[in-house]
Amino acid sequence: MSGNLTFQTVPEFQAQAGSLFEGGAHPVTVDMKGVSQADSAGLALMIEWLQSARNAKCQLEFTNIPEQVHDLIRVNGLTQVFESK
Repeated sequence: MSGNLTFQTVPEFQAQAGSLFEGGAHPVTVDMKGVSQADSAGLALMIEWLQSARNAKCQLEFTNIPEQVHDLIRVNGLTQVFESK
């Protein structure tokens, strides 16, 4: 994942993810090292992906989460949701 993860770009990321969680039971890692900017829409997409992965019984892990996203996670009280992710 690279570029901006914002209200304007979330639909593109959503479309690219497509069938990411289909087939279940396979681990998926989303490397966020290349994310340069994020907002609450980006965080909402991450939560949606966590829910989709859970529904598909697929393990999802986010790596290299930018500090800006960590701040959004903390401010929104979601630290526990992403703690083991």
